[in-house]
Order: sequence, then C-alpha cells, then structure tokens
Amino acid sequence: MRRREFLVFAGGAAATWPLAARAQQRSLPVIGFLGAVSPTETVRGLAQGLQETGYAEGENVGIEYRWAENQLDRLPGLAAELVRKQVAVIVATGGTAPAIVAKAATTTIPIVFATPDDPVELGLVPSISRPGGNLTGVYFLVGELLPKRLELLRELVPAMTRVAVFVNPANPARAESHVKELESAAGRMGLQTQVFSAGSSREINTAFATLARERPDALLVGPDPFFVVRRAHLAMLAARHGIPTSFSNRDPVEAGGLMSYGPNIAEAYRQAGVYVGRILRGAKPADLPVMQSSKLELVINSQTALMLGLTVPPTLLSVADEVIE
Repeated sequence: MRRREFLVFAGGAAATWPLAARAQQRSLPVIGFLGAVSPTETVRGLAQGLQETGYAEGENVGIEYRWAENQLDRLPGLAAELVRKQVAVIVATGGTAPAIVAKAATTTIPIVFATPDDPVELGLVPSISRPGGNLTGVYFLVGELLPKRLELLRELVPAMTRVAVFVNPANPARAESHVKELESAAGRMGLQTQVFSAGSSREINTAFATLARERPDALLVGPDPFFVVRRAHLAMLAARHGIPTSFSNRDPVEAGGLMSYGPNIAEAYRQAGVYVGRILRGAKPADLPVMQSSKLELVINSQTALMLGLTVPPTLLSVADEVIE
C-alpha cells in the first residue's frame, strides 16, 4: 500500500473509532441514581451489588447521578430529568423522599428503593411479598432503634442525665417522628433531652458551640443521610469538645466517632444493587419481594472512648460486632 493510500485509510479508520465508541456507549443500559444528599457509602454498596450480577459502571452499564444536596424540593426536577433520559432503572437513595418522588415521576421505569421506613405505610408498594407495579427494593430499620441506641449510650456513659439530639430540619416529618420517639424513651429512662436542628455545616457548628457552653453529658445524632455525609465533620467536633456521641451507622465511628448501633447501610445498598442487576437482566419489580435488611451492628471506637476518659464495660465489649482499636 502506498504511503498516501495508507494515510487516507488510517485517517478514515481513526474517524470512525469515536463514532463506534459513542454508539457502544449509547447501547449501554443506563441507571438513574436519585439521591437526597450527596455521595456516601450507598454508591460503593450499589456498585458491589451490580458487580455480583455481572455489571460494572463504564463497562457494560452507565449511571446518571442526580444529587439534591439536602434540598429536597429539588428532587422532583431531578427525577424528571432521569425520566426524560429514559433510564433503564431508577435507584432512589437517601431516605424516603427520593422513592416517593420517583414513584410520582413514572409508572413505567423500574424503581429500586432503599428506605428506612415501612414501604407499605409509605404507599410505595401494596405488599412486601408482592410489591406489584414498578417499585421494589430494600427496607431497613433505623428510627425504631432510637430507644435502644439511648440505652447503649447510657451503658457507656452511666452518669448521663442530659442528652442532646441532632435532627435534620430538611425532612421535618421524619425529624418530628424521631424526636417524639426519642423523648418518650428518654422520659422512661429519666433523661432530659435538648433538640438541635442541624441541616447544614453552619448549623452543625452553631449547635456544637452551644453544646460546648452548656455541656450535656452526651449527644445522639439522628438517623439521617445528611449526617452520614457530614460524618467526619461531626466526629471531629465531638472529639474536639469531648462529647460522647452515638450515631446510627458505622461510618462516623470509623471516622473517629464514639459508637453506633444500626443497620449496615452499605450492605443494604449492596442488596439494592443486586436487584438493579436482576432487573437489567429482565426481572420485573412486581415479581421481586421487598427485602428486609435485618442485619444490625454495634460498633465502638475504643480509642475515642479512651480519649474521652470512658471505660467500655465488658457487657458492651461482649456484644459489640466490632471494636475499632
């Protein structure tokens, strides 16, 4: 082949490569990820579940991410974007609001949710075993564990009489429900509570400044995805001000928080990722029962306890699922 002919051939082939790549990219199924806050362990858990069913982002599946950044009024617009893009599946994460909004946005695109509230009571599905329609997912306990978290916290801080509580005002119905349940449990235990709205970094800083002045015996952080995103910030300020703090999941404890009791969120989203993979392979949401993630774990950071001058009692050590040294 002459040099000129080779150059023409090579140039033509090179021009077709991007077109071929774009065509392949368009042929990939696309998952729409609708989140209430911003990326957390949910993304890693979902990726693991997808991998178990033979899918990997960028290889044989694409993902369109939409994050509301704790501004729940943005969710309808974000959901509408995903519907217009005709994604293959919508994954609704970060509490109940994304699932409710996604359901309102489409009756045809499959939706996989992971919610801390009963999906039947929420109206997401008519039945756990027979969800019907275009929704299914994972249901894990969070709010119902507040009394138990309070008991575990007092076992670690036996002199506790006053406990502060953080809630996220961006989700007022959930915050109000949690406060009522917590105050009821605290009343039975003879504890005083002080509730703080902490829905932004500034509000978290302001709340801790108040705690530094008023010195409650402990802090219980409400079960909300926003606090998972701010886990390092919360753990750092709790350590700086010497406040024993309980969280609803292990991530803040790994970041230096004192203790947590609740579901393994990454595991719940792994289960959701498996469902997404099965749907991509042809399964119908109506035929996939809602999974109930019952795995709960108690995690204690012994180094943080030592720094706070606390002795972890043998009774807690014996039941802890993990003690971070």
